[in-house]
Amino acid sequence: MKSPLLSLPGAVPAEGVDEGVAAHYGDLFREQRALADGAGFVDLSHRGVVTVSGEDRLSWLHLLLSQHVSELPAGEATEALILSAHGHIEHALYLVDDGTTVWAHVEPGTQDALIAYLESMKFFYRVEVADRTGDFAVVELPAGSIAEVPDGVVVRETAYGRDLFLPRANLESFAAAHGPAAGLLAHEALRVEQHRPRLGFETDHRTIPHELGWIGTAVHLQKGCYRGQETVARVQNLGKPPRRLVFLHLDGSEVHLPVPGTELRLADEGPDGRKVGFVTTSVRHHELGPVALALVKRTVPVDARLLAGQTAAAQEVVVEP
Repeated sequence: MKSPLLSLPGAVPAEGVDEGVAAHYGDLFREQRALADGAGFVDLSHRGVVTVSGEDRLSWLHLLLSQHVSELPAGEATEALILSAHGHIEHALYLVDDGTTVWAHVEPGTQDALIAYLESMKFFYRVEVADRTGDFAVVELPAGSIAEVPDGVVVRETAYGRDLFLPRANLESFAAAHGPAAGLLAHEALRVEQHRPRLGFETDHRTIPHELGWIGTAVHLQKGCYRGQETVARVQNLGKPPRRLVFLHLDGSEVHLPVPGTELRLADEGPDGRKVGFVTTSVRHHELGPVALALVKRTVPVDARLLAGQTAAAQEVVVEP
């Protein structure tokens, strides 16, 4: 969906999966600093919104998700994954229950596949699954924001800010009252700084939760069976994941950022050395300069200097080897 906030002064549209909202509004670093100071908001109205209502909603979701949600208190935010039978990540859900309905926002364009899976698993449970993307827009107030939330709006509050499930018809009036707006690039820069993985960016077809540090935050290790649990338990108890998420400080003298998918090699072996990983997200941060998230082989030494294409990169541990 194309956001009406693309009509705001200076708005430059985002591309790719984030198409439909603004990449920035003319000043990337100003927008980052505003969010870091707890001011403004981010338009995430391109994200999918899915609801699950009915008496059995929590107990039913508990059977399907990687997170313990059977007794999720109303108003408490959590996140969860849906895994394949082999433990690979298929969906990431950012959840809150309002007392009668579970609200989740998901990556843009993934809601149809998610709903199809949920519908296939309803059986005799008293639940109703709905796509509310056309009716509700996700906006994020940053951590530290003192902005008042409009009455009746469902809120998902985390350490990183407050996600609002705002009636889509109210998006423009909300922006007028709660500006300045910050674009996706500012939001992504802070996400990378916070080492938070994103489905479709830090994941590929074979990613398991351990590689990204999602154990504990999105995967509960003391809960009943769910699809993919065997892989989670086996890696947790008997082995190590093949890859690990790292944070990269990139050479600031380079004009261009290494794009996602750029191969990583050991600096000591030069640009023709063995591939040891790849960049997943790269950004320009208002304080840290050019930084990135990347996946590397678990066996890569934590102090090894890397090359992202031709760009020198120093790694910071996110997931322990």
